[in-house]
Amino acid sequence: MKHLSIFRFHSLLFVVFLLASGQWCMAATKYVSNTGNNANSGNSLAQAWLTLQWAADHVGAGDSVWIANGTYVGFDMRTTGTATNPIVFIAIGNSAIINLPTGTTDGINVEDADYIEINGVRAINLPRNGIRLVFANHCIVRNTYCDHNQKRGIFTGFTDDLLLEYNECLNSIDEHGIYVSNSSDRSIIRYNICHHNHGGGIQINADISQGGDGISTDPEIYGNVLYENGVGGGAAINLDGAQSAFIYNNLIYQNHATGIALFQQDAAAPSINATIVHNTIVSATDGRWCIIAVNGSLGAQIYNNIIIQTNTSPSLPRGSIALDPDAVSGFGSDYNIVINKLSKMGDGAFVTLSTWQTYGYDTHSILAGPLASIFVSPGSDYHLLTNSPAVNAGNISFSSGVATDIEGTSRPQGGQVDMGAYELQGPLSIDTNHVGPTYVKKPEPHIVIGRESISWPEDLEGKMNIMTVEGKVVAHLDISSEGEYSFHELIPGIYAASIYDSNGIQWSRWFVWAGR
Repeated sequence: MKHLSIFRFHSLLFVVFLLASGQWCMAATKYVSNTGNNANSGNSLAQAWLTLQWAADHVGAGDSVWIANGTYVGFDMRTTGTATNPIVFIAIGNSAIINLPTGTTDGINVEDADYIEINGVRAINLPRNGIRLVFANHCIVRNTYCDHNQKRGIFTGFTDDLLLEYNECLNSIDEHGIYVSNSSDRSIIRYNICHHNHGGGIQINADISQGGDGISTDPEIYGNVLYENGVGGGAAINLDGAQSAFIYNNLIYQNHATGIALFQQDAAAPSINATIVHNTIVSATDGRWCIIAVNGSLGAQIYNNIIIQTNTSPSLPRGSIALDPDAVSGFGSDYNIVINKLSKMGDGAFVTLSTWQTYGYDTHSILAGPLASIFVSPGSDYHLLTNSPAVNAGNISFSSGVATDIEGTSRPQGGQVDMGAYELQGPLSIDTNHVGPTYVKKPEPHIVIGRESISWPEDLEGKMNIMTVEGKVVAHLDISSEGEYSFHELIPGIYAASIYDSNGIQWSRWFVWAGR
């Protein structure tokens, strides 16, 4: 299944040429390579350092470390960056592999250091975490691949204003793909793929026993694809003491425990006031409830979702939504596709949708038919069929400002928003009486790529994407009127700018942003 609609470029030879030739390099850009030497300057690939720990010990605020393909011992980072001068570790290609731990038994350990960015590395077969950040605020982990680590793919604690995006975390042996712990506030967890983890896909646990206030406030969890998690327990999105969570545009399927769980266990308070909109949740047949709110996790708002438990046993008390009695206050739910099992009496009982509606919930919601009547290919492709009952069946008034779907398609495409993570794209206008080709390639646009920004003139058609070398979209730009995009929103790295319309890519160029 193509989980995210992204264009992929295959010009890494050009990238390596730029780096090897020293073009675009600025002061405070360092390199690490398996063929390097720590006695070198580190200022180019030809003068690269040998070890990541040496690099971590010899860089400061504003520096970037480029990591060549190869196999490495990890590193322990204790030097802080700043808001205007972060410290960045970025892989040059697709095979910068860390498979031996630091002294903390993690692949990468960032501790007592703020404004650190990790990009593109592969952390594999580590005895604890692939990547660990603790007492580390305003940090970014993106484009990493964390596979078969003993505890977790990515673990963080006491990490306010954290950004985790475009990571793939899989096959964690004991626990979760991504685990954000210890009173971490304002986390953004987006566009990650977490699968085949023994525990949950994404876990937030506020952990009052570890200090802090024991509450994680205002997390945003969106655009993630979570599947085949939870054989050992743990929801695909598991929230303990996460308050005012905004959870949207996630695809959650074939998980073996709960889909989304709101609860209190180790936290100081329950997971209250969650907003859960435009998610597609389809459980495995051995899965539990799709969404639960227990232990006083009141105030949940659940709208415009597809929420299907696939076990059809008439007596099994597992279904779409279950609330503990102490989680009912302030609850709201409507415009969902559900099955005929819902509960406000805890997860050991259920009522039918018609009875549930007498409580004032899900008045406009509908019962799910066979998955094949809703999705293109259940199990592999959860885009909506053109005649899916989810199409135009949501209500934009309950979308909580979610203006696009998981792939960036604008909502609505039809008369109303669609339920679930995907919005069915409207048909193109076609003149069936016209014979012969109608497409004429557009002339070269007057795009200016400057030192710190890219700008474009009036009267361009289509959209512009800014993408990493692996094809991951980091900015989606409207170019219908004259404008400019500042590279200051990017971490140092190599990117492609691409203009596309319904006929495909019309123009693209590589550029390098080396930082301020």
